[in-house]
Amino acid sequence: DVIIGSGVHIGDSASVGAGTVVEHNTVIMDRCQLGMRCFLSPGVVIGSSGFGYAPAGESWQRIEQLGSVLIGDDVDIGANTTIDRGALDNTVIENGVKLDNLIQVAHNVRIGEHTAIAGCSGIAGSTVIGKRCKIGGRAAILGHLSICDDVTLLVNSLVTCSITSPGEYASMIPVQPSGQWRKNLAILRRLGRPGE
Repeated sequence: DVIIGSGVHIGDSASVGAGTVVEHNTVIMDRCQLGMRCFLSPGVVIGSSGFGYAPAGESWQRIEQLGSVLIGDDVDIGANTTIDRGALDNTVIENGVKLDNLIQVAHNVRIGEHTAIAGCSGIAGSTVIGKRCKIGGRAAILGHLSICDDVTLLVNSLVTCSITSPGEYASMIPVQPSGQWRKNLAILRRLGRPGE
């Protein structure tokens, strides 16, 4: 009961679970595993090489990414979302995760069950996101940190450190006239200074 659209590439030793729909022009690289009843929208890329480089003098040397991608059951992945394979361990998307369009999931990321992530979000390498999280559009999550279960990140949030308590978090400043923005920024820079 798997449905595969036109122009799909499924690599060597990859597996696709029963009832999964893989829409047009999706790429599933070698050794990646998809669970049952998943839905992959057009242009999804699963298991591409992560952004792994080491300095080599004045240039960069590519580091081979040896892991894979493991995707659980009932996972939906939006159009043109990319999920990189792990460097040494696997990148893991657990059961029931819902990913919108144009999301970047870097190498060795782990996303917990029933988490939903809105479009244009980016998750850097080796980040662990808990269960039942809700992540707003265009969120940016730096690497090598963890987000506990039941966290909500509002749209445009920038996460620079681990979140250890459930709740709602935000870090954006809504658009405003540039003169007002400069004034607010000047005030923010003075906060916490003695005598101010």
